[in-house]
Amino acid sequence: MGKGTKYSEIRDILLKIPMNLRKIVTEITLDMSKSMNAICVASFPNAKLVTDRFHVQKLIGDSVQEIRIDIRRKIIKEENENWKKAKEEKKFYVTDTYSNGDSKKQLLARSRYLLFKPKSKWTERQQARSIILFAEYPVLKKAYSLSMYFRSCYENSNSIKKARSELNKWYKKVETEYSKNESLEYLMIAANSLVRHKKNILNYFLLRSTNAGAESFNAKLKGFRAVVRGVADLNFYLFRVSKLYS
Repeated sequence: MGKGTKYSEIRDILLKIPMNLRKIVTEITLDMSKSMNAICVASFPNAKLVTDRFHVQKLIGDSVQEIRIDIRRKIIKEENENWKKAKEEKKFYVTDTYSNGDSKKQLLARSRYLLFKPKSKWTERQQARSIILFAEYPVLKKAYSLSMYFRSCYENSNSIKKARSELNKWYKKVETEYSKNESLEYLMIAANSLVRHKKNILNYFLLRSTNAGAESFNAKLKGFRAVVRGVADLNFYLFRVSKLYS
């Protein structure tokens, strides 16, 4: 195990493995880190690199969240200005609310999780909230629609050829919508990032390999570390982890 992802340090550790063993490795799943990509290329000459589906979908999901957060910041600024104006006029300021009881600020804050999930997995509250959200902010409806279309590219493609075709269609859709509405800039930036990693992303459709298990376990370790308020005694922490998760 190596600490961090610095190219020279990790490469030197991996190069201690004999070349005949490193040549056996035929596939590696990884994130979109440049250093990790370079480490794998230098250390495992026969391996195909696969950009992990988890990281790709997270990038698209996060870009939708950035659009939501951007709108929420503007709403908070607007509310602060209205409150200040009401105070100057010695009036009591009350924020408007929607039919579900949410204010504009609350609507955007509470819509975080529904934007990550397909409609089929929404709760009744999330369904009701989505109707208000998408009517009030069409750009979020469009961004959500594009992110779900991207998700379907993974679920409905059974070959590299099919995936390439679907991803190209998705990219053109994003490009077209961005030309109409610059508020989709975050999604356009994410789409351009995926184009740079297209080859490794498409390699996923060879064997559909994923790091999901490792990522899930990593999330559990981070969660446990947060619960115990950090790690003071590393050996004791590892002992507890081995007992809880072995």
